[in-house]
Amino acid sequence: MALVSLKGLLDKASSGGYAVPAFNVNNLETVQAAFQAAQLERSPVILQATEKAGEYAGFDLLSAMVHKAAESALGGPVPAALHLDHGGSVEVVLKAIRNGFTSVMIDGSHLDFDKNIGLTRRVVEVAHPAGVSVEAELGRLGGIEDEVAGEVQLTDPEAAGRFVKETGVDALAVAIGTSHGAYKFRGEPRLRTDLVKRIKDLVNIPLVLHGASSVEKEIVDMAELYGARLKGAKGIPLESIREAIKNGINKINIDTDLRLAFTASIRKVLTESPEEFDPRKILGPARELMVQTMRNKMKVFGSSGKALP
Repeated sequence: MALVSLKGLLDKASSGGYAVPAFNVNNLETVQAAFQAAQLERSPVILQATEKAGEYAGFDLLSAMVHKAAESALGGPVPAALHLDHGGSVEVVLKAIRNGFTSVMIDGSHLDFDKNIGLTRRVVEVAHPAGVSVEAELGRLGGIEDEVAGEVQLTDPEAAGRFVKETGVDALAVAIGTSHGAYKFRGEPRLRTDLVKRIKDLVNIPLVLHGASSVEKEIVDMAELYGARLKGAKGIPLESIREAIKNGINKINIDTDLRLAFTASIRKVLTESPEEFDPRKILGPARELMVQTMRNKMKVFGSSGKALP
């Protein structure tokens, strides 16, 4: 089926009390994996790309792959959206819209509050007439991933209420203590999931959780067995994810867990079969491990089965 807007997916998730996974895609195998997992789980799915991913693969080529996959038998009946993740300017947003993205994020979280409102409002004014949904961010996450860096600044609920009212955004990414990358915590994870409910009560729109990869131990162990160096890698506990969803999170971004699965599988194949040089036999198993990782997320997030009529 054709790609849909983010708003439709997330409004349904908000009323149903679950979250839709948003998987960062950079190549063909990740696109295929996302649709295959969605089909197997009968789950709605969001495929998203950062500005750097667009530069790497080409916005036009990446978009064409996702659109074609959605319209083919691979896409089937599952609803899917193509989303710009962490758009840094109106120009990048317009580029994504021109290339067929059905949703965009404008990230003004590094700006002061009023400038973030102004930038976000401008994006809403150009995106909504084109039928494109808009996500914004208030507060700052720690860590770094794909050159998205920051120091933690938790989202203030009262500020979030004003922000949504003055911008008209369709979804809001909130900071509750998560961070980008594979090294999210030095000590024990401490997420402010209580903030989610307070924010949701004030804004009444779908909320988004960035930096939410779990950095699964079995995948890290597999990668390290075949030569990776990931000492100290630590992610978000699943119980914290479930609590955040219960309190109002409806979109959860996953990138690091896919990178780890992809890398662990490739390391395994090249180590066990050093004579192999067929890209299909190297990348195919990586795609399958990503499918498994994505299906696990759909089950935890509660989106499995939600693509059914």
